[in-house]
Amino acid sequence: MPPEDAEVQVRPGIEGDLDALTAIYNHYVRETAITFDTAVFTPAERRPWLLSHPEDGPHRLMVAADARSQRILGYATSSPHRPKPAYGTSVETSVYVAPDAGRRGIGTLLYEALFKALAREDVHRAYAGIAQPNEPSERLHARFGFRHVGTFREVGRKFGRYWDVAWYEKEL
Repeated sequence: MPPEDAEVQVRPGIEGDLDALTAIYNHYVRETAITFDTAVFTPAERRPWLLSHPEDGPHRLMVAADARSQRILGYATSSPHRPKPAYGTSVETSVYVAPDAGRRGIGTLLYEALFKALAREDVHRAYAGIAQPNEPSERLHARFGFRHVGTFREVGRKFGRYWDVAWYEKEL
């Protein structure tokens, strides 16, 4: 379901999106345990991440923007699952939505575009790690056919406490 107040355009991310993408990510670094990064990034520090997601291939960056204002509402990525060559047909996926754009279907639009793009690539499995608790993310991943395969207990420490990460898998 697209946002009521604006049409949303989903497209590959470009270098001009870097400031907005960094701001969205830094919100989750500062305010949540959704990511286990603990220090915010400058756009320059985040640039190699953006460049590691070209417009083609298995490692993508899809951006949702308000069609009128072009304001970035969120993004989804597929990234290498592990660095060893035999993992090359597996990706790790993630979605980040601007804090004021949640619960408007942005994550769904992003994953629809991401998985459509990945359908043309040599990718066999997608994985997602979800720091617990995070019911909205679990629901989103279930809608896209991910299934729970295990939980790493107290695997990350942030904000003075330990967090579990539930792992999900999707056949592509």
